[in-house]
Amino acid sequence: MSTVFRDGILKDKVAFVTGGTSGINLGIAKALAAQGARVTVCGRNPDKAAAAAGEISKLGHPAVGLSLDVRDYASLDKALRATHEAFGPIDILVNGAAGNFPAPAVGMSANGFKAVVDIDLLGSFNACRAAFEFLRKPGAAVLAISAPQAFAPTPLQAHVCAAKAGVDMLTRVLAMEWGPSGVRVNSLAPGPVDGTEGMARLAPTDEARAQATARVPLGRFATIDEIAEIALFLVSPSAAYVNGAVIVADGGWSLGGLGMG
Repeated sequence: MSTVFRDGILKDKVAFVTGGTSGINLGIAKALAAQGARVTVCGRNPDKAAAAAGEISKLGHPAVGLSLDVRDYASLDKALRATHEAFGPIDILVNGAAGNFPAPAVGMSANGFKAVVDIDLLGSFNACRAAFEFLRKPGAAVLAISAPQAFAPTPLQAHVCAAKAGVDMLTRVLAMEWGPSGVRVNSLAPGPVDGTEGMARLAPTDEARAQATARVPLGRFATIDEIAEIALFLVSPSAAYVNGAVIVADGGWSLGGLGMG
């Protein structure tokens, strides 16, 4: 029997979402909870983490908000251990923590480049490495939130292009190494999404937004809910044979080459 449209498909599952206090990742966390998962969301701001957990809890399932920096392996290990002790084996890991700002390579400091690579790439590795001990085996699913910049060279995004390309390659390697344990690892690369801090930075004016929209063959930005639905599919039993994939959800934006203005 198909599981694609079954309500409660994640009943009693446990999910851990980094960067889950806002934007796409909060939307994903809510989608997981709406399908029955018990969710831990984490971010650097403790007030936002608590507020996000409160929003998720309203969907009727336990949620915890934790403050941590994904660049700090020890804090991730502690949070994952606490989640495991509270809820049991972790079924879903979503690596959503990310950094971004538009800047030309010559105008970017070494520290600025390093910050984005450390949050996106090192943070993803840290979460995966720390989580492996606590993942349900077989049966767990890991999802990295990537971006079209991983494969489409983009002006003003050298740091993001490098970081996300690394995230996607990490996804493929872990899919090979962890597949025999029954752990699936995939990436989701959303394009422009309404209501996110990233697009507010990359298209801060009406003119920039219009230019970005014109590059999308579908003629619009995605909604957070649309991206969350794709993420839900990838971590659910409906995608049980999807492993090592990079799923692009950008309305065709990357087909013509990306631009920021």
